[in-house]
Amino acid sequence: MNSDEKEDCECAPPQAKTSPAGGADREYEEPEIENPEASRMKRAAAKHLIERYYHQLTEGCGNESCSNSWCASSVGFHRMDNNTAAVKALELYKVNAKLCDPHPSKKGTASAYLESTSHSNSACSNRKLNHKDVNSVRDNFKDVNYLTEEKVYEILDICGEKEDYSPLIRVIGRVFSSAEGLVQSFRRSKPHTKEELKSLQGKDEDKDEDEKEAAACSATAMEEDSPTSSSSSRLGEGSSGDNDVQKLAPDEVSVDIEAVRRVYDRLLSNEKIEAAFLNALVYLSPNVECDLTYHNVYSRDPNYLNLFVIVMENSNLHSPEYLEIALPQFCKAMSKLPLEAQAKLARLWSHYSAEQIRRMVETFQQLITYKVISNEFNSRNLVNDDDAVVAATKCLKIIYYANVLGGDLDVEHNEEEDEEPIPESSELTLQELLGEERRNKKGPRVDPLETELGIRTNDCRRPLVPFEEFVNEPLNEVLEMDKDYTFFKVETENKFSFMTCPFILNAVTKNLGLYYDNRIRMYSERRITVLYSLVQGQQLNPYLRLKVRREHIIDDALVRLEMIAMENPADLKKQLYVEFEGEQGVDEGGVSKEFFQLVVEEIFNPDIGMFTYDEGTKLFWFNPSSFENEGQYTLIGIVLGLAIYNNCILDVHFPMVVYRKLMGKKGTFRDLADANPVLYQSLKELLEYEGSVEEDMMITFQISQTDLFGNPLMYDLRENGDKIPVTNDNRKEFVAQYADYMLNKSVEKQFKAFRRGFHMVTNESPLKYLFRPEEIELLICGSRNLDFQALEETTEYDGGYNRDSRIIKEFWETLHSFGEEQKRLFLQFTTGTDRAPVGGLGKLKMIIAKNGPDTDRLPTSHTCFNVLLLPEYSSKEKLRERLLKAITYAKGFGML
Repeated sequence: MNSDEKEDCECAPPQAKTSPAGGADREYEEPEIENPEASRMKRAAAKHLIERYYHQLTEGCGNESCSNSWCASSVGFHRMDNNTAAVKALELYKVNAKLCDPHPSKKGTASAYLESTSHSNSACSNRKLNHKDVNSVRDNFKDVNYLTEEKVYEILDICGEKEDYSPLIRVIGRVFSSAEGLVQSFRRSKPHTKEELKSLQGKDEDKDEDEKEAAACSATAMEEDSPTSSSSSRLGEGSSGDNDVQKLAPDEVSVDIEAVRRVYDRLLSNEKIEAAFLNALVYLSPNVECDLTYHNVYSRDPNYLNLFVIVMENSNLHSPEYLEIALPQFCKAMSKLPLEAQAKLARLWSHYSAEQIRRMVETFQQLITYKVISNEFNSRNLVNDDDAVVAATKCLKIIYYANVLGGDLDVEHNEEEDEEPIPESSELTLQELLGEERRNKKGPRVDPLETELGIRTNDCRRPLVPFEEFVNEPLNEVLEMDKDYTFFKVETENKFSFMTCPFILNAVTKNLGLYYDNRIRMYSERRITVLYSLVQGQQLNPYLRLKVRREHIIDDALVRLEMIAMENPADLKKQLYVEFEGEQGVDEGGVSKEFFQLVVEEIFNPDIGMFTYDEGTKLFWFNPSSFENEGQYTLIGIVLGLAIYNNCILDVHFPMVVYRKLMGKKGTFRDLADANPVLYQSLKELLEYEGSVEEDMMITFQISQTDLFGNPLMYDLRENGDKIPVTNDNRKEFVAQYADYMLNKSVEKQFKAFRRGFHMVTNESPLKYLFRPEEIELLICGSRNLDFQALEETTEYDGGYNRDSRIIKEFWETLHSFGEEQKRLFLQFTTGTDRAPVGGLGKLKMIIAKNGPDTDRLPTSHTCFNVLLLPEYSSKEKLRERLLKAITYAKGFGML
C-alpha cells in the first residue's frame, strides 16, 4: 500500500478516514465526534504506517532497482541504526513520505509479516467477500491473533503442501510480536461449564459466516495494530484473565508448557521460521518493558506472565543471533517484573528438570559473558552501568531461586535466635554524636525475593544445578569491587550492585567485598573514638589492643576479650593490634596471624577438654561434658569472628555442620556423615535393615554416651525411652531424634555461647547475606589445596632479584622438592599461616627481596607483608640448608 492508497476499510467508523493529501489531515480530525473505537482504529492505522516506514528504513522493500531515497533497498541509501530509524520513521509519517510496496522477493523474514499486515485493512475493505476470497483469507490466516498447538500444526501442514512457509512466518511474526496475542496463546484446555456451553451455542446460532468473517477482520485490525498503551489497558480488562489466575496454584500458569515445547521442537529446525521468532522478540520486548514499567499490567492481568514462560522455552535464546539485540531487550523487560511475578516464575521453574534449569542458566550466563568480553570495562566504564549485564543478572536471580526451590530443601530445622540481643555499645555512635540516626541498626540485609518466597539459600541441601554454575568468572574479573561495595551500601535505585546477587560472585570477590566492609567499619569506629575523645576528654584508643605473654596467651587474651565484651562490645569491631610482651614486633598483620594460631592451638588442645577430637575424621566437636563455663565458649566464638573480621586464616578443623549451625540451621541425620561417620553408618544400616528391628536389634529410645572419665551417661530420646522399643515403624523417628541429640541438644549450651561470641563481631556484617556455609569454612580455614606452582607464577621480586636470577631458580627448585609438611612450614614462616587464602596460593602476593650477598645468616621474613628476605647464597646446597633451618626453628618476632 503506497501513500495514495491510505483509505479506511468499510468495517471502520467513518470518523477514522484519512485524507490522501498529507499527514496534517490525520491529526486535525474533530475530537468531539470520535468515539473510543474510532480513536483506537485511527491510532492503529498510524502505528501501522510508522512500522512500515521503520522496516522500509531498516530492511527495504526488496526491489534492487528501488528509487525511493528513504528505502534501504535503494542504491544511495545510507544505513542507520535501529534507534535512528525509529525516529526517522516518525518524521516520514508526519510528512506523508513515499512508501514502497514490498517486492515479491522479500519473503521469509519479519518483512513478510509486515507485508501480510500491511494489507489487513484493504482485506477488510470489501465486506461482501465471495467464497473464493474467504478461502484466500483463511489460507493466509490473517484472522489468527493467537496460537494453539493444533493451529500451528494446521498452518504448518498447509504450508508444507504448498512448499511456502510465508503464511506461517507471518502468523508467528504477528502473534509473537504482540504481548496480547502471546498471552492468549497455548492456553491449557479446560472443560467448559454448562452455562459457557449454552452461551457459546447461542452466539454460534446468532452469527452467520459473513458476520464471523467481518468480526474477525475488525478484531484483527484493532488487535494487531493497536499501540502499546491500548494494548496494556485491554490486557487489564480481559474478562478471562483474572478468573483463570484465581483458580491456579501459586506455582501454576495457564500456559500448556508441554505444548509450547513440542511446537518449538518442530518449528526451530526451519531457519526462516527461526528468524521470525528472533524478529518478533525484538519488536515485542520494548513494548513489554513499557507495559510493566508504566502500565502496571501484571496486577491487572497476571496471565501476562505467560509470555515470559513461552519465550523462555525457546531453546535457541542463547544462540549468537539473539545476543546482540533480542535477548538483552527481553532481559530488560523481564527485569521489570514486580516481585510477586518473579516469585511466581521461580515457583513455576522450580518444577523444571535440572537440564531445563541449566539451559536457562546458560542462556543468561552467555549473554553476560558476551557483553563482558565485547566491552572494555574498567574503573571509568563500570560493568555496573551496562543495562544488558545488569538485567541478565536480575533474570538469573529468578532462576537461582527456582534452582533452590527445586532442590533438596530443609526449611524446618532452624536454630532458635538468641534470647538476649547482642549488647550494643555503651558509647554514642558517630551518627548519634552528630544528631543522626544510626544506619546499621536495621540488621542484616535480606533479599526481597527470598522473603517473598519464604526460603533461604541455606535451606537448600542440594540444588538442582550446582551453585558453582551460577558464578560468572569473566564478570568477576572486570568487577570494580570498591565501587560495587559503595553501591551496595548506599542502595540507590540508579546504581546496581552485584553484591545484591552474591550467587554470581566467586568466593574471592565476595571476600574482597567483606574486606571492604570490615575495613570501613574499623575506620568508622576509629573516627567515632577520636570524636568521642574530643567530646568526653577521654584517652584516645582507636584500636582493639591486646598485650599478651606468649606463655600465658589464653589467660591474657581471653580475660582481656571478656572485659571488652562486657564493657563495650563495639570495641571488638576496631582493628586488632596484638603485642607480645618482651618482643619488638610491630603488628601490621603478621603478629595477629601468629596470635590467632597460638590461641587456636591452645583452645583446641584435647587436654583442656573444651573440644573432643576424632582421630578418624581429624575433626573437633564441642565436648558436651566440659567443665568450662559458657563464657569460655563465647570467647572462642569471638576469636573466630575476629579472625574473619581481621582477614586472618585459622587452622580450625570443624565439621561442616558447625558452619551450618552458625548460619541458622540445626544439625540433622545427614550432617552425621562428616561429623560422626561411624554413627552415621550404623544408623543408616538401621534404616535399611529388612528384618525385624525390634526382635533382632533389641534397642530402645534410650541411648548412652561416655563423659570425660569414660563413665556411661544415659539419655532418654523420649519420655520413658528405656521402655519404648525401636521398631520398623518408628525407626525413622529414632534416627532423627538420635541425630538431633548428638548435634543439637547435647551441645546446646556450649554452641549457643559460641555462636553468641561469633555474632558479637559479625552481627552487622554482610557475612550471612554473601556466603554459604562451605564458603564460611573457606573464609576461616583457607584453602587446603596448596598449589606452589601458582604461587611461583604470582610471586614478585625486589632488591635486584628477578625471575631469571640464579638464586631464584634454585630457590623454586628447592621449594618444589620439599615434602608437604616442609611446604606448610615455609608458608607459616613467610606468611604467618600454613593455609592458602581464599582462591588458593595464586591469590597470595608474596615478595622475595635480596638481603645482601652470600652469608651464613638465615633467611628472614615480614609476615605482615608476605616478604621473604633471602641472601644470595653461593650454592643450592647452602640455600637448602639455611632455608630448612629457618622454617623449622622459627618462632617469635624481633626488629631487624
